[in-house]
Amino acid sequence: MIRTAAPADIGELRQLYYAVYGPHYPVALGTDPAEMARLIADPHSLWLVGRSATTGELTSSAAVHGEPGSRLGRLEGIAVHPGHRAAGLASSLTGALCAAMLDTGRLDSVYATVRTVDAGPQRVVARNGFRPLGILPNAVDLSSRESLALYARHAAGVLDRRPPVTEVPPQLVPLLRVSEAALGIGYPGVRAGAPVPVPRPGTRSRRMELIEAPAFVARRFRERFPGRRGWFYPLHTPNVMLTPEDGGCEVYAHLNRAGGYCSLIGAHPGPAAAAAHLEAVTRALARAGAGYVEALVPLAHHGALSAFLAEGFVAGAVYPAMRAEGDGFHDYAVLSRSTERIDFRGVAVEPALQPYLDCYVSAWASSYLPTPFEVTP
Repeated sequence: MIRTAAPADIGELRQLYYAVYGPHYPVALGTDPAEMARLIADPHSLWLVGRSATTGELTSSAAVHGEPGSRLGRLEGIAVHPGHRAAGLASSLTGALCAAMLDTGRLDSVYATVRTVDAGPQRVVARNGFRPLGILPNAVDLSSRESLALYARHAAGVLDRRPPVTEVPPQLVPLLRVSEAALGIGYPGVRAGAPVPVPRPGTRSRRMELIEAPAFVARRFRERFPGRRGWFYPLHTPNVMLTPEDGGCEVYAHLNRAGGYCSLIGAHPGPAAAAAHLEAVTRALARAGAGYVEALVPLAHHGALSAFLAEGFVAGAVYPAMRAEGDGFHDYAVLSRSTERIDFRGVAVEPALQPYLDCYVSAWASSYLPTPFEVTP
């Protein structure tokens, strides 16, 4: 039996997520009763649970998390009790969520970050129309560092309303070719442009101060970005702010200490002002426990992409038609940098995801391994 989650289910849901993920699950959806109650009551989201028709036992759970003013959702919290696996419960819940949120026109796309410790989660989303967008190496710390795969499903007609992109840094061209083949989309006329030079900070700007005061940071972010312009990360509210000693810019981010990752959300007065500080930002976040730092950058913003790539960020995914702006849906690149060793030996990927993994390994090697001409005899 599939039905909408209710506040009375929260106790059983916490037991379910503990049984599936153990004590290291870093997501509030399965651990924080107050956040769980808010998601259940959220009119922009939908949480479904499965129960045994014979015993009434809660067997499975999944949700699509939305937010006001956005037509993008995140599929999250897919969990099936170990005693009820191999019955198609995860696929049934995912299908029901997509039917309610995408097929009815409530959302334009839904994305999911799925584990790669085995290929099962990839098969679940693929069976429900999700297609691979890329790989997120070292993205989360559960019992150890794990890489995630990014998948998405779009509503009908959305991918046909993407404005063209004419120029990207050369490092992104192979990833775009993989996306074309995997998703059946096109990047006609796109060319590799020369990287945009990145300014260097002054002496007083080399060290970033991290301000961790969630209420203050969220309030200041709303003041700086009343229209949510600038950098973009859906379904994340900044809880930390980083600024150099001279106060020349402010970088806003969402830091998840439990999961050991951080998402860069915005910069004031703009991305150009923060471009020179990305190395210092990454170091400060690493000291705060973020072994993985990620940013979403519009594919059409050649200068911002160049700045991230120059500071060791590597593009692992492209999300086409991610954000509705004006009359079209704009593509975004997912760039990340890990301060911990990346180990793909235990990763299990489906054939459709393999080209993205190969592309990332090649891009990482180009960024971090010396060429034969750079190696001294």
